[in-house]
Amino acid sequence: MKYSLIIPVYNRPDEVAELLDSLTRIAFRDYEVILVEDGSTLPCEAVARQYGDRLSLRYFAKPNSGPGQSRNYGAERAEGEWLIVLDSDILVPEGYFDALNSFLAHNDVDAFGGPDRAHESFTPVQKAINYGMTSFFTTGGIRGGKQKLDKFFPRSFNMGIRREVYHALGGFRAMRFGEDIDFSYRIVEGGYRTALIPDAWVYHKRRTDFRKFFRQVHNSGIARVNLTILHPGTLRLVHLLPSAFTIGCVLLLIGGCWWHWVWSLLACYALLITVDSTLKNHSLRIGLLSVVAAFVQLTGYGTGFLVAAWRRWVLHKDNQDAFTQSFYK
Repeated sequence: MKYSLIIPVYNRPDEVAELLDSLTRIAFRDYEVILVEDGSTLPCEAVARQYGDRLSLRYFAKPNSGPGQSRNYGAERAEGEWLIVLDSDILVPEGYFDALNSFLAHNDVDAFGGPDRAHESFTPVQKAINYGMTSFFTTGGIRGGKQKLDKFFPRSFNMGIRREVYHALGGFRAMRFGEDIDFSYRIVEGGYRTALIPDAWVYHKRRTDFRKFFRQVHNSGIARVNLTILHPGTLRLVHLLPSAFTIGCVLLLIGGCWWHWVWSLLACYALLITVDSTLKNHSLRIGLLSVVAAFVQLTGYGTGFLVAAWRRWVLHKDNQDAFTQSFYK
């Protein structure tokens, strides 16, 4: 068997149904689906049974231990040459495996990743959040799906790795935040070859409202500090910009109308995002919502980074003392 799709699930039966339905529309069949229910109170076992005769699918239920350990659980039971880790809130387009097969036939790599997009059926807020997470004007384009000059680090919403490499590295660590980036760093640090496959993209729903989105990116900011300590030399300027933006916003609230030029810069930034997102999404409404998404993305990540930096670098707390909720027992 060529591919094993490993999908950890936590309380998302409806989204799993949509994901499995998208797979049934693909002609390529040399793969298995491994669903790992991670202690859900809303299990998707009934959904898995509905698709059991249309897909090569195996369903496992286990106590809650987080997505990383659930992926490891699935990997231990996988039979494919390649392990493909997907999030449960994605849809797989019809050309996904064609892109993988074409690329892997001509490139010798050990791990790969693909970008994500917003499906036309997604809500305007979901499309705005997708813009916030992939735009050059919010994340520097580091998640937008373009090949970089330096090493490529796959993300767990759409990540593939040779099975023997996965097991050689011991899989994902028991971290609540940033476990996929940590794993990607260990792949590269281990001397393995990684690649971005631009045409192997998936539709990614992400969060459904701005409150949940803020929590997600706040946790990502926390993870960045912890990852910098685990992997020295990985901190980049783009990782610091959200904190600078957040501090600037706080100073604006304190300084008020005295900082006219900064208010002007923020207005220009908001206009730039509105225009860019409107053109890309063909919707002024999504363009305006993208301004909200961008500010949530930057301040959420920035506050998470600043909190973690204070606790880890100033107070010198270790990871588990600084963030008792960041680890699974």
